[in-house]
Amino acid sequence: MNQPLISPEQLQQRLLEQDNIIILDASIEFQIPSESEKIKGQMIPGAIRFDYDKDFSNKHTLLPHMFPSEKHFNTRAREIGINQDSTIVAYDNSGTFASPRAWWMFMAMGHQDVYILDGGLPAWIDAGYATDTSYRAEVTPGNFEGNIQDNYFVDAKQVLSYSESKSANILDARSQARFDSEVPEPRAGLRSGHIPNSVCLPFAQVLNNGKLKPQSELVEIFSTLDLTPTQPMFFSCGSGVTACIILLAAKLAGYSGEMGVYDGSWTEWGANESLPIAVTNQ
Repeated sequence: MNQPLISPEQLQQRLLEQDNIIILDASIEFQIPSESEKIKGQMIPGAIRFDYDKDFSNKHTLLPHMFPSEKHFNTRAREIGINQDSTIVAYDNSGTFASPRAWWMFMAMGHQDVYILDGGLPAWIDAGYATDTSYRAEVTPGNFEGNIQDNYFVDAKQVLSYSESKSANILDARSQARFDSEVPEPRAGLRSGHIPNSVCLPFAQVLNNGKLKPQSELVEIFSTLDLTPTQPMFFSCGSGVTACIILLAAKLAGYSGEMGVYDGSWTEWGANESLPIAVTNQ
């Protein structure tokens, strides 16, 4: 797999050398806990909006930004000008918060040539590069044709099986206080606690000023967790966004086994009384 992160300098250089780069603004309106302040009204020149909260999402569920059908994804990807040979770079307007999910969505569709702008729009601006106040106006329809990969996104039934059999590592990106049911969930109506036999890795621990920490620090962080390295890793959070941050961190730390995101995450699990919960980290 490609090194998933790209710096502003690397992106600028590629833009000079390649004409098949698609820059996607994957910013979301929802305020992620501890997220940096969002930069409004600016975007990288030539960027195209990639709204997985309202557009690239399953319209047939009440759960937020669930992964859409293969047909829906492919249709919308073509409409915004993505081709089979496109090099995709996703960013968001507050750092590296919303963009990892966009990256993982394309990976889940079998598209490997996709990157995340490390530090997002703030890093681009800090590097001295220009911004625009509108997205690319004219887009030529593309020929993107992805295929959903097994287990890149998993459902509650699969996670329950992994939890009961202890056959996979389940990592939770929510805060330790939420994991340990010491504070109520921010979404009304959800139980407090965590998936039995899961491990807490708050996503804020793998970030530093909106960027992923260096590989050596990420390796150290993962070495302190109670994981079985030979087993698959599945990642959960509040609603399937910050789970992708710690999945990215695991990739950067060198994990190369099977990985996936529990798309419904705690929004689904915490609301379903038939699913078991644990209320301590024991």
